[in-house]
Amino acid sequence: MQELDMSKCSQCIVRKFSALKTLDKSELIYMSACKTGQTIKKGSYIFNEGDHLKGVYCIKSGVCKLVKLSSNGRNQIVRFIKRGDLLGQRSIVSDDAVSLSAIAVEDMQVCFIPKADILAVFKQNSNFSSEIINDICYDLKLANHQIVRMAHKTVRSRFATILLELQEEFGVDKDKNLSLKLSREEYANLIGTATESMIRMFANFSKEGLIELKGKNVGILEKERLKQIAEE
Repeated sequence: MQELDMSKCSQCIVRKFSALKTLDKSELIYMSACKTGQTIKKGSYIFNEGDHLKGVYCIKSGVCKLVKLSSNGRNQIVRFIKRGDLLGQRSIVSDDAVSLSAIAVEDMQVCFIPKADILAVFKQNSNFSSEIINDICYDLKLANHQIVRMAHKTVRSRFATILLELQEEFGVDKDKNLSLKLSREEYANLIGTATESMIRMFANFSKEGLIELKGKNVGILEKERLKQIAEE
């Protein structure tokens, strides 16, 4: 990671997307004095499963994936963290080691806020602490949702669901392809199947006219049909 001198928190539009939006001017000035800016290259680890985090990361740009190392040595992708999100919020209220690793999917810029400094604001600003707790609860809700999906849906249904979710969360580029570019292996790790099976699933969806493929670019052609498959 490379440290950077980033803008003041009060001037950063990204804070409006997270619990930081509840901070007043004096608290934002305090955060600005405490934080450090960092660049993280694609493929680099922000932290590893088993680490004890020493603070919270605010994502200024880029995307990272949260992964869990399975018993067979594969990285199961649990979810993505994007611009405006806070990463490592549970470290504010718990000293437990993290159960997931965070890996940059693309080059990122983040601001790191030490635990002691953000905890001081957490204790004095009830709106901020409430937002943090709500975010932690939402993360647990997403985890439970994924467990149900993995247990009860077919690979075909999960793939359709993921395509729709990626379009909704990250949007499309100027060519109408999904903005977030993932490898076939990453799709496999996200859906919970072998890479070879994932490659066949891409080919099948393409033949059925559901999606259009150009390398890593994936374009959704039949959104309504994908919704039907996602509900199977």
